[in-house]
Amino acid sequence: MNSPVNNLLKQLIFFEKSSSTAVYIQIAQQIINAIQRGYLSKGTALPGTRSFSQIFGIHRNTAVAVYDELASQGWVEILPNKGTFVLLPEQRTAPIKASVQQLDQVYNYSKTTGFPFQQSFHLASTAQETNAKYTINDGQPDLRLHPVHQFSRWYSAAMKRKSLISKWNHTSELSASVFETQLCNYLNATRGFHIQPNDLLSTRSTEMSLYIVSQLLIKQNDVVIVGQLGNYASNMIFQQAGAAIRTIPVDAHGLDVGFIRTHFVKGSIRCVYVCAHRHYPTTKTLSAERRLKLLELAKAYQFAIIEDDYDYDFQFEGSAMLPMASADANGLVIYLGKLGQSLFPSFQTGFVVAPENLILEAKNYLQLLDRQGDLIQEQMLSELISEGEMYRLVKKNVIVYKQRRDYLCSLLKTYFKDIISYEIPAGGLAIWLQFKSKISLVKLAEQAEKHDLFLPKTILYQDAETCAIRFGFGHLNEEEIQFVVERLKRAYDEVA
Repeated sequence: MNSPVNNLLKQLIFFEKSSSTAVYIQIAQQIINAIQRGYLSKGTALPGTRSFSQIFGIHRNTAVAVYDELASQGWVEILPNKGTFVLLPEQRTAPIKASVQQLDQVYNYSKTTGFPFQQSFHLASTAQETNAKYTINDGQPDLRLHPVHQFSRWYSAAMKRKSLISKWNHTSELSASVFETQLCNYLNATRGFHIQPNDLLSTRSTEMSLYIVSQLLIKQNDVVIVGQLGNYASNMIFQQAGAAIRTIPVDAHGLDVGFIRTHFVKGSIRCVYVCAHRHYPTTKTLSAERRLKLLELAKAYQFAIIEDDYDYDFQFEGSAMLPMASADANGLVIYLGKLGQSLFPSFQTGFVVAPENLILEAKNYLQLLDRQGDLIQEQMLSELISEGEMYRLVKKNVIVYKQRRDYLCSLLKTYFKDIISYEIPAGGLAIWLQFKSKISLVKLAEQAEKHDLFLPKTILYQDAETCAIRFGFGHLNEEEIQFVVERLKRAYDEVA
């Protein structure tokens, strides 16, 4: 007859051989659950591995793996020639006895602190929730274009590199890492730089790069100049650093550099933040003439230029305009960029290019925020750069995004011909749509959501002079673009 333990295990354990989770892990987890719930008490003898394998129709090696897994976590004890017996891991935390007055409250975690702390209004989250099926964002890539199977292979290969262990065990590096060298080579080839690893800092994101730079650069009430229509995320970072933000006009040629000369004096400006390649959100490119004027003005007025080149890779027509930093001989420009936008978000990395003395301080600051880093990511990116895969992925995706841009523009011409004005951008994953007759964009967003289309507040730009949307199209395929434009037009007709 089957023992009571065998019958109990038959009732409690179920597994799927087709599951991505190994069978021995599935079984071990269910036995642990049975022990935690009290079905298997301390000292209970489990069936031998031969019997266990027969009960569940699995290989004996799988049964051995189940018991080894349980033993490694401390749930069973394996005694040679005697058997396998259930253990109860020691309770590592002792319960705290509460005072009598508030005995009923100690089992509910407090929602508020018992002490004051500094709150930052400008760091309030801009995230919004919606049940709408489709969303227009500010110009993000399409994750579906990323080759899943190739990523799995690349990541697995990077994980198996024996050199990773030695890198993890190193407390410091006396020379540049392979990743830093490869990244320098890539930037020198694609952006016209002539930099060495000492001029480069790798971070988790562009936002982290800007945060570190702002902490090093900005003191309380330092003046930071940004475009009148600007990037809300960068403005939040500057405000957190204590900056006094001053806005200047943006026109068809980008940031109005002449406005700086006529409205500010030497020594009054700490830095100018500019997206020279494609201004955020209007997508206007800073002209070559204004780039030269801005560099000359920075030298004369003694301010820094933060050049954020967030989507350099996505160029559809002609050649991308080289960064100002590539022609900076006076150490005035701090260049921020992003690598790997054709990869999954977790494999994208930010970087800073600046004179060596600033990079040295920035690396010290990075040690406080991200001492561990991501060596597996760096290993994989190094190999993708050296093997040319990074360049190949970018070129393939650019073709797809160009087709989507052109299809969107054809639909806009059909549905919004006399309603909006826009210029077809030479690159980037967003179009700046300006409504000829002013409407309430808030009401437009509310109405669009009723039609399963979500317009987040971060893409809406409305004031006395502006009524526009930064329409990101990169994440939508042609069928989705058709749906989105039709629903947007329907919402417009209902509020106009």
